[in-house]
Amino acid sequence: MSKTAIITGGGSGLGQSAALRLAEEGINISVVDVSEKGGSETVDKVKEKGVDALFIKADVSKAEDVKNYVDKTLEHFGSIDYFFNNAGISGSGKYFLETDIKEIEQIVGINLMGALYGLRYVAEAMLKNGGGSIVNTASSAGVIGQDSVVTYAATKHGIVGMTKSLVAEYAKDGLRVNAIAPGPTETPMVKTFFEDNPDMKANAEAGIPQKRLGTPEEVAELVAFLLTSKAQYINGDTIRIDGGFTNTK
Repeated sequence: MSKTAIITGGGSGLGQSAALRLAEEGINISVVDVSEKGGSETVDKVKEKGVDALFIKADVSKAEDVKNYVDKTLEHFGSIDYFFNNAGISGSGKYFLETDIKEIEQIVGINLMGALYGLRYVAEAMLKNGGGSIVNTASSAGVIGQDSVVTYAATKHGIVGMTKSLVAEYAKDGLRVNAIAPGPTETPMVKTFFEDNPDMKANAEAGIPQKRLGTPEEVAELVAFLLTSKAQYINGDTIRIDGGFTNTK
């Protein structure tokens, strides 16, 4: 029987790359995104690899939208085996005291509450079926302190904490939950951030020992490894994929 993965933020960047990589393993994909254009594009690309795919439009900051994407996935595929809990935004790059309250609320709503809602409904469905595997997207800003991303860093540190704590509660029941902590990666979100803050790209590349940004495809390889049976005894960990960036801080 084919396995099924839900990927939030699946319409571009890390989510789309992970969808395509998992499709190569014969895994059906439920693509969740706020962008119908991006999500539909991912579905088309996944289907070209010979597996089934479904697009579900959702604003992950709304619990009812999250429950809906879980319900629709179960209705279409019958089970949820893997979950890449990935949707997120970066923010403007302003220093914290210059950041508008609405921006703070938006980042927390999508990055933190969206991830929590996803875990709440997906883990519940997985445990009814004997367990499953989850990868949460944290960030280099979730393992070290960085300027200009205070709210973003707060949400990503939260991702690390929820990953560890969910394992403490449910690993015995067949749930595996890990997180990834990418450094600066060539995704549309990061490209937009650097376009708005050009000095930061040069600073980021200079601070990475490998002297380049990561690629979505490199991150997708790690996601596929952690989600699938190849990583059965890795649980509750946060894996850095950043060219050595955080290890030199």
